[in-house]
Amino acid sequence: MKIAAIQMVSAPDLATNLATAARLIDQAASDGAQLVSLPEYFVQIGLHETDKFQIAEEFGQGPILEMLASKARQHDIWVAGGSIPIKTPDPAKVTNTALLFSPEGEVVARYDKMHLFSYQDGTRHLDEGRTMVAGTAKVTADTPFGRVGMSICYDLRFPELYRAMGEVDLILVPSAFTVPTGSAHWEVLLRARAIENQCYVLAAAQGGTHASGRQTYGHSMLVDPWGEVVALLPEGEGVVMGDMNSERLKSVRQNLQALRHRRLNTEGVAADRLVSVGKGFRELNGPGNRGGSNL
Repeated sequence: MKIAAIQMVSAPDLATNLATAARLIDQAASDGAQLVSLPEYFVQIGLHETDKFQIAEEFGQGPILEMLASKARQHDIWVAGGSIPIKTPDPAKVTNTALLFSPEGEVVARYDKMHLFSYQDGTRHLDEGRTMVAGTAKVTADTPFGRVGMSICYDLRFPELYRAMGEVDLILVPSAFTVPTGSAHWEVLLRARAIENQCYVLAAAQGGTHASGRQTYGHSMLVDPWGEVVALLPEGEGVVMGDMNSERLKSVRQNLQALRHRRLNTEGVAADRLVSVGKGFRELNGPGNRGGSNL
């Protein structure tokens, strides 16, 4: 199955960005992609952080959602809508929301970005928390081609989110990494998430210089379960495409059964049962345990 990540250099104007996204979805679909992912903020990278309020939509309606649903139906493909601003009860805050559309144009998964980015280096200070509400739930979607884990950009730095998803076959990471953080960490983080979860990772990114002067790192890529980069676009708009191979997925998991060898659950507790002993813990190692303590 072919899957594609779209790279953009989004402008402040919504109509321009929607036209660009639609054109690139058409291109990816014509080249055989059955799932197409857009980048974070594909609808707008504005001149000011509050510009997003002007284009924010109610969930379930509006030109952004209509375009994504229409393209999914038109091409009979899955469309991952990067991220879009969705209104909240607070008029000064939105959610940064990723939506997954089925080939019927239905929203089958909604994920609100959980980890909000903040960065300061002495010359600039970025803080998504000033204009956004953080999500509170992990989200996966069961599809004909496997289980998909939803995440957005800064989430990539928090591996516990992906572990909490359970076994997934594909992780989506629409992003708008800065150049300093991207050049240092982007590829290694994507490859790490693919390796430790033994799954494909598809990362659609913003990649270039925007009207505001902001520079995004780009390097949209597809990474396979062994951590190998299958396809990559360094910068500028375009389409990154590669195969999501179920046999490759099975082979990696069968040859190196790391997912089965995990000793900690998502709360960090050993797989063997622990019981409290005073203020400490004693590990029960099964029938052969002689009451030794681990205090």
